[in-house]
Amino acid sequence: MALFTDDPTPLDSGTTWEKRSPRSRRAAKAGWIVLSIALACGIVLGVTPAPYVIEKPGPVYNTIGSTIAEDGADRPLITIDGAKTFPTDGTLDMLTVSLVGNPDNRPSWLKVAGAWLDSSEAVIPIEAAFPSNITTQQRDEENTAQMVNSQQDAIAAALTNLGYSYPTIVSVVSLPDGSPATGVLQADDQIATVNGAAIADITSLRAALTANGAGVPATVGIVRGGVAQDLTVTPVDSNGSAIIGINVKTEYQFPFTVTIQLDRVGGPSAGMMFALGIIDKLTPGLLQGGENVAGTGTIDQAGTVGPIGGIRQKLAGARSAGADWFLAPADDCDEVTGHVPDGLTVFSVTTLDQALTALNAIKTGADTSALPHCPVQ
Repeated sequence: MALFTDDPTPLDSGTTWEKRSPRSRRAAKAGWIVLSIALACGIVLGVTPAPYVIEKPGPVYNTIGSTIAEDGADRPLITIDGAKTFPTDGTLDMLTVSLVGNPDNRPSWLKVAGAWLDSSEAVIPIEAAFPSNITTQQRDEENTAQMVNSQQDAIAAALTNLGYSYPTIVSVVSLPDGSPATGVLQADDQIATVNGAAIADITSLRAALTANGAGVPATVGIVRGGVAQDLTVTPVDSNGSAIIGINVKTEYQFPFTVTIQLDRVGGPSAGMMFALGIIDKLTPGLLQGGENVAGTGTIDQAGTVGPIGGIRQKLAGARSAGADWFLAPADDCDEVTGHVPDGLTVFSVTTLDQALTALNAIKTGADTSALPHCPVQ
């Protein structure tokens, strides 16, 4: 009887043992090498910074609801003092986009790869979000200023739409280097007229300068330190527009106080939804019939709705928050097409009046097929 054999030897009723051939041992070793390389690559990709940042859906805020302030208190997002207000219901959500990464803390290649595979996220070059000539602090300060200005424009748009009248002041903030107004105009000057035409806002200032033309002296009426005077400035051509080289801001003297409580959010894209929230609070009934509506878009005093960035992420954020309807700037419709989440109806709007028309249709249950949509129906 042989003591050793190359045949498989039964260990029990269901298990056998066999010797590994040199080929199988080499294959196993190669497998371990491949696995080790894959693990090493994964570790490298997990820690190596990528030259990109990631846009993803950010927090959603109901403009007719409440928010947690920096001091931890739960406060209405919009508060109105000095005017009668009415109950609201449902949502008029404004959307935000969160940015993952910055020049000092870039996301890893592994995170970037995950974002590429997620339809609700977008990967953009870091230079597109953080230009090399602007620091992160400067960018944050600019976004904060844009949010403050957009809130004031939203109040102005809402009150203008409701028929309120109020004084508007256009004043000089600063003069860039090489400005044709250097030595003539200065910071804090109030721009009252151009060639006798009253200046009520930035739009009217641009129109008056366009009518004057470049290379032709213009008479600019200002108020400086409470004293009115006329000065002469010659506009120059800038990409086809006549300008006098000043950075200006618009200040409104509203008949009552509207306070918007929103911390740690920047940019101008919430303007339209702020305006709708203010109108809802100042008018009887429910503006959208108590439905869940979201939207985005800049707005000016005249109620013109402008395009914004990150609309695909905002669509995803709106649907996740429970919105059934979405108001989108018409200029962003091309980006919306093909990216509308199931169950979300997207209206295309260019003005505050169009947005109100869509909300009234939602409220009354009317047929909305004739209204502009994104994508076009």
